[in-house]
Amino acid sequence: MNDQTMQYQQLIAKAWADEGFKQQLLSDPVAAMKAEGIDVPDGVTFNAVEDTVGQRTLVIPPRPTELSEQDLANVVGGYYSFTTNRSPW
Repeated sequence: MNDQTMQYQQLIAKAWADEGFKQQLLSDPVAAMKAEGIDVPDGVTFNAVEDTVGQRTLVIPPRPTELSEQDLANVVGGYYSFTTNRSPW
């Protein structure tokens, strides 16, 4: 697991535990992320949304210019980058 993945998981865990922080993350994700020490490059914006039991978010990432063998294996294998104890569906 890389540092960025760990930072994002900690961010989500804090949002689950702290309603005020979750609201800050939803209303101004960049400020909330920076306050938690997460580097946000200039010119990059974030949209934060909260999934519910009946509402899921499908994120379509930018199309890569080249795919490595590992990237192709992840696509074919249905790779899911954030692991929780519940199914993403």
